[in-house]
Amino acid sequence: MNTQMVIELKEKEGAQAVLSAIELYKARLQTSIARTQRRLKQFEEKYGVTTSDFLENMTAEDLDGGDMEYVEWAGEAKMMAGRQTELAELTDVRYQLH
Repeated sequence: MNTQMVIELKEKEGAQAVLSAIELYKARLQTSIARTQRRLKQFEEKYGVTTSDFLENMTAEDLDGGDMEYVEWAGEAKMMAGRQTELAELTDVRYQLH
């Protein structure tokens, strides 16, 4: 995805603060993604299927924890996808000072 963000500030220090905040947020997203990957791996190892196979082929009745475990696994997968998309968008951003 090609996204261009134009930052119009009078002082270069202000732009640096914005860029630093974005980098900090990206680092937090990366930490969150790693945590979510560990959680997904726990489910995958427990049931011997990938998350994509789980989402395509399994129901709550297939899981030991029933509905609750299904919601947890599916929720983690959805959060992962959203965080990865957000990180990709922020990684592709280009900056220009005016």
